[in-house]
Amino acid sequence: MKIYYKEWEQTIPGSLEKVWHYFSRPENLDKLTPENMSFQIISDIKDRPMYEGMLIRYKVSPVLNIPLNWATEITHIKDKEYFIDEQRFGPYTLWHHEHHFEETPQGILMKDQLHYAIPFGIFGRIANAIFVETRIDEIFTYRQKCIDEIFV
Repeated sequence: MKIYYKEWEQTIPGSLEKVWHYFSRPENLDKLTPENMSFQIISDIKDRPMYEGMLIRYKVSPVLNIPLNWATEITHIKDKEYFIDEQRFGPYTLWHHEHHFEETPQGILMKDQLHYAIPFGIFGRIANAIFVETRIDEIFTYRQKCIDEIFV
C-alpha cells in the first residue's frame, strides 16, 4: 500500500477560542467544501461539539458526480490544540487527517496534515497521479479561501 502525505498551513486572524469553536463544530465542514462535491452531512450533529469517538456520516461526489458514502471518526482531541479524523468507511484505503492549532503573534496558525492511501494497487497510484492528488489540493485550496472570508 502506497501512503501519500500532504500538508497545508494557514494563519487565521482571531482568538484561539473563536477559531477552535468554529472548527470543533463538524457542521461547519459543509461551508468549507466545494459545492461541486455535493457534500452532505447525514449524521445528526447540528450544534454539537465534536468528541472522541464521534462518527460523522456524509454523502459526497468527488469525481464525475458519482455519490459515495463516507464515514469518519474523531479519534483524538486535545482541546484548543489538535484533533484527528480518520475514515471508517469510504473511498480511501487510509484517511488520517490531523488539524493542529497554535497561537502566534499574527493569529492562529492552523496546520493540516493528511496521510491517505488509495485502493486498487497500481491503478490507485495512477489515479492519484492523474486526478486524486490534484482534487485533494483543490479542496484544501478552496477551504483556505473560505477560511479567509469567514475570519475577516
